[in-house]
Amino acid sequence: MDSRAAPLYAGDPRRLGRYELEGRLGEGGMGTVYLARDPDGRQVAVKVIRGELARDDQFRRRFRSEVNRARQVPPFCTAEVLDADPDNEQPYLVVEYVDGPSLSAVVAERGPLTPANLHGLAIGVATALTAIHGAGVIHRDLKPSNVLLAPGSPKVIDFGIAQAMEATSEHTGPDQMVGTVGYMAPERFGPGAGDLTAAADVFAWGAVVAYAGTGRSPFAADSPPAQAARILTQPPDLGVLAPPLRGLVERALAKDPAARPTSRDLLDLLLSTDPLRSPALAAALAEQPALLVAAEEAQAATDQQPAAQLTAAAVPDELATVAAGPTEIVRPAVQPKPAPPAPRRSWGRIANGALAATALATSLAVLGVVTGVLPLAGDASPSTTPSAPPSSPPTSAPLATGSPRATQLIAQDPLTAPKLWLNRDDPAQLTTCLFDDALVVTRGKLGPYRCPGPMDQLTDFTVAVDVRLGTPGSCGALWLRFAPNAGHLSGYLVRICPEGLHVATHGVGDGITVTPLRTLPFASPIPPDTTVRISATVQGSTIALERDGQPVGMVQDSTFKAGRMQLGIYADTQDHEPPFTVAYTNVEVRAFSNG
Repeated sequence: MDSRAAPLYAGDPRRLGRYELEGRLGEGGMGTVYLARDPDGRQVAVKVIRGELARDDQFRRRFRSEVNRARQVPPFCTAEVLDADPDNEQPYLVVEYVDGPSLSAVVAERGPLTPANLHGLAIGVATALTAIHGAGVIHRDLKPSNVLLAPGSPKVIDFGIAQAMEATSEHTGPDQMVGTVGYMAPERFGPGAGDLTAAADVFAWGAVVAYAGTGRSPFAADSPPAQAARILTQPPDLGVLAPPLRGLVERALAKDPAARPTSRDLLDLLLSTDPLRSPALAAALAEQPALLVAAEEAQAATDQQPAAQLTAAAVPDELATVAAGPTEIVRPAVQPKPAPPAPRRSWGRIANGALAATALATSLAVLGVVTGVLPLAGDASPSTTPSAPPSSPPTSAPLATGSPRATQLIAQDPLTAPKLWLNRDDPAQLTTCLFDDALVVTRGKLGPYRCPGPMDQLTDFTVAVDVRLGTPGSCGALWLRFAPNAGHLSGYLVRICPEGLHVATHGVGDGITVTPLRTLPFASPIPPDTTVRISATVQGSTIALERDGQPVGMVQDSTFKAGRMQLGIYADTQDHEPPFTVAYTNVEVRAFSNG
């Protein structure tokens, strides 16, 4: 039995459903949590509801509903919900057993977290909230004891289920609520406390991060009523919490829920990059490579708004003074509407807010997606599609003259400075995505690498970009309709090499495998250090590709329906030594207009 589990009491059940109970992990207002094993011998945590709650039909209905919603939360820095039986005589919930101490236990024993661990915690909890809110769930009881410091990344537990108890008036009177006072948002103490939004969890995120960085609640007081009074009337005491994380925490702890960032905003800001990379954050992600993967998967999983409806989030006044530069953003007019639980980064938001995020989080940076070498299994036979004539000089002429036109302009970016795409220095992967009058991608080993850029999910669209291949053996790469599928990131890959374009699926089934679909050779190779304009039009099951406005060929495949567009590099040749370099400028994205 795990050393953190206490022995079972004489009156405790020994078995619930398929699960053999082994010990006690804890007890709270809703019930007792047991360590158990499933039929395969895997350890799980089983939360058994208190008897008086189980006898309440209203609670059971709420519990059943909340369990169904909690099961929709993807396991990105959360303890996965595995099973539940709300109709059992003793209702219970089964979740992933997280082998790690709670944040509260670690801080009580060792004091505040180191800068590296603190940054990792901030990203991990923001990732969890992005996943939770994206599923339409509000945690309601985020606190240090509900954050477990597991190997690989933090894990948030006990999300969503508190609402079942809070909504049952017999067990929570008019002056009571579920939660821990020091981590409760001001609006939870008012008459409209039952109408909470995800902003309450963001407030709790700020309080949890402040606790982890200072060793105490930012609203510490002698009693819960005094704490509540401080939350309602006083600014937070953030002690020694240092920038740039301090600025994000202050924003999260705003008294007005509308003034707080969303959980997705927090994650985007934490993962924004700047040439002055934070050593603490770099160390956090170097020690926890799975953390960045989970964060980026959570971002991708919450990119659900069609391109034709892209909107820009409001930029805080003090950040709006940062010039966005020459990037042009064209967006359809939309009527204001309530924000969804987890808004995603949009082309408009990033163009207007990328430098603002940098101003807010000056030294935050990320190490990059941890990707291995993914060698091609061998190219498909050369296409018989007529090839393009010899290349003409690069131009920013209209897109896709040989294929259907996508006419609704979504974004234009010269890619001469961080705006839609961001800097990244990833020593662990021997790769950088840095701006030098172009987005220059340099890789010191074989394999693929995707640079951080917009997170919007696109369906039918055209992307055109000027590409310059640098050192011998370098190939650029476009990822199209790239998104989480069956738990893995996957989509279409177009490698841009001197001799032609190589189209493949990437990541089907495992997030790794590259399966060639077709090779489209150029009539003449791309000369070294020569800029060409490559465009890809994705419509339905057709991918049409052009070089300098002339058709190169088309590929038919219906595997992927929607996803991100990403720029990067892919080197797979053993004939040349690294480093490999590719430079991008003048990207343009258009969607197909409705009707």
